[in-house]
Amino acid sequence: MSAQNKPLHSITPFTTLDFPDKPACVAWFTGCNMRCAYCYNTAVVLGEGFVSEDEFLQFLDRRIGKLSGVVFSGGECTISSSFLPLAREVKRRGFLLKVDTNGSNLKALKAALSENLIDYIALDFKAPSEKFHDITKSNFYENFIQTLKFLISINFKFEVRTTVHADLLCEDDISNMSKVLQNHGYNGTYYLQNFLNTGENFGNLTTPQREFDANKIESNLKIEFRNFNQ
Repeated sequence: MSAQNKPLHSITPFTTLDFPDKPACVAWFTGCNMRCAYCYNTAVVLGEGFVSEDEFLQFLDRRIGKLSGVVFSGGECTISSSFLPLAREVKRRGFLLKVDTNGSNLKALKAALSENLIDYIALDFKAPSEKFHDITKSNFYENFIQTLKFLISINFKFEVRTTVHADLLCEDDISNMSKVLQNHGYNGTYYLQNFLNTGENFGNLTTPQREFDANKIESNLKIEFRNFNQ
């Protein structure tokens, strides 16, 4: 491991929210290949790393027996050159590994999955195809679909989630995205995360002007809402 390479912006030392039913930490990888309008992790995406590989592993060594899981988030962790090496070290220490990903880098996910390094994945479905570029400033929609199809084909344990800013995604968009998931064979829970106005994001977004009415969503999937006033 390198003491010079600093792939992480920071570490959240403890969370019970980010890894289902597991006490975990979060490693925030710098850099991303998307610029989602609602993303508030601007410092993580654009900033430099402050935590080296060695520092992260020293942190993990102190958490053995205290934490069950590690979450790789970001940014987009799968595009980091440290993704696979650190995943191996996480598993070597006996932790479960969850990966938060936009699904753009199936090659890296396949490599990690082939070594049984990942236990759970949260796959972000950013937008329907016709809005994908406007919202993410990227052309990775088909990459996402390929990742979705692959995870379904190997019967891997994962969730799909979408961040909802009501001025960007309407109820019909969510209904259509739900149909896309179903058409590709996804039958898990579809998580909708409400946009949190933290004051800084790539799209300079504020609180949505329009109300989002969950009752207008047409879906045969189980949908769960995070941070919505239900």
